[in-house]
Amino acid sequence: MVRNDDFYLRKWIEYYGALLGEEHLYVHLDGEDQAIPAWGGAAHFFKHKKIPGQVVEAERGRLDLLSREASKLLETYDLVIGTDADEFLVVDPSLGVSLPEFLSGLDVRTSVSGLGVDVGQKLGEEGPIDAAHPFLSQRHYARLSTRYTKPSVVGAPVRWGAGFHRIKGHNFHIAKDLYLFHFGYFDMDRIQARFADKDRIQAGWEKHLARRSKTIRLVTEKRARSWEPSVRFARTCQTWVRPPYAWNKPAMFELELIVRIPDRFQDIV
Repeated sequence: MVRNDDFYLRKWIEYYGALLGEEHLYVHLDGEDQAIPAWGGAAHFFKHKKIPGQVVEAERGRLDLLSREASKLLETYDLVIGTDADEFLVVDPSLGVSLPEFLSGLDVRTSVSGLGVDVGQKLGEEGPIDAAHPFLSQRHYARLSTRYTKPSVVGAPVRWGAGFHRIKGHNFHIAKDLYLFHFGYFDMDRIQARFADKDRIQAGWEKHLARRSKTIRLVTEKRARSWEPSVRFARTCQTWVRPPYAWNKPAMFELELIVRIPDRFQDIV
C-alpha cells in the first residue's frame, strides 16, 4: 500500500513483476486522490479512502485492510507476499534459484521471514542514489536489523501487526538464505525530501523519519563486519531471542551490527 511514493513503487513493480509476473501484483493506493500510474503494466491497482489518524493508528488500519486482502488472495494463491514498496525479498544469489523456486521448496504453514537488511548510505564514500541503476550497485553497507525481519510470506490467513512487523498470535520463522532488503532510508537526500512532504508531517511522521536516518549514521561511522559470520549469528540470535514486550518479534540484544553487502547481490535490486 502506497501514497505519493512512485520512486519505490516503480522499482517494486519492476522487481517483483520480473519474478512473479505483473499480473500477480496487487497495489493498494492510500487515498482516492492518488492516480493509477500509466507505467503500472499489468499490476492490479485499488484505490481506498485515505486511512485516517496519526502514524500508529493509521498503520493499524492499513495492515488490517491488507490482512483482509491477503486472506482473499489465498483463495487463489498458495502463498502471498506482503511488503512495503521499499522492501525486497531476495534469495542469496549463490543458490542459483529464483524467489518463486525458493519459496516453493519451503513448507510455509503460517509464515516465513527473510533476515532484515536495512541498507544505508556511507557518507563521504557513496553519493546520491541514481534510480536508473541497481540500488545495490550503489550501496554496499547495511545494518542487520530485527525491525525488518518481517513475516512477509504467508500461507494462511493472518492478521499482520503494524508495518508487517509481526503476525498476531503466531511466531515467525526465518528462512536460511532469504533476506528482506529495506531501502527506505538509504539516501540522505531522499530522507530530507520526505521531511518536506506535508502529508507525512501532518500524519506525525517527522520524528519517525528523523529516527530512521540513524542507519546512515551507523553505516558511516561504524566498521563494517564480514557478511557470512554476521548473518549466521543474526539469524540464530533472532530465532531464539525475543523482546520482553512482544514474544512474536525478533530481538538481538540491541546490537548495532553493520555489514558489507557481498558483490554477488549488486545487480539484483
